[in-house]
Amino acid sequence: EVQLVESGGGLVQAGGSLRLSCAASGFRFDDYAIGWFRQAPGKEREGVACIAPDDGSTYNADSVKGRFTISSDNAKNTVYLQMNSLKPEDTAVYYCAAGIRPYYIACYDTFDYWGQGIQVTVSS
Repeated sequence: EVQLVESGGGLVQAGGSLRLSCAASGFRFDDYAIGWFRQAPGKEREGVACIAPDDGSTYNADSVKGRFTISSDNAKNTVYLQMNSLKPEDTAVYYCAAGIRPYYIACYDTFDYWGQGIQVTVSS
């Protein structure tokens, strides 16, 4: 059974930091791209950052470049999203997702597996 279990969300003040974790199980970690999406109330889901654990290739959305860093610990089958300099507009439910590794690493809405989501709230 495939599982993506998110942790690390919460409430933080603007300018602060959070680290999200996504523990994956039930599939071959190296064969997939794994990443983070977010959806704020009334807005479309957005791909934030994704990584290919096999070679460390990453994709970051323009809205988070320079502030968010995605990484993976292949021994633990876990992907992390370090979020620094958080802004109120980063407030959203963040989802971990995984899909068969594409040739060009990116965050695709068509990823096969999705976590339940975790709330991140940034106060001004």
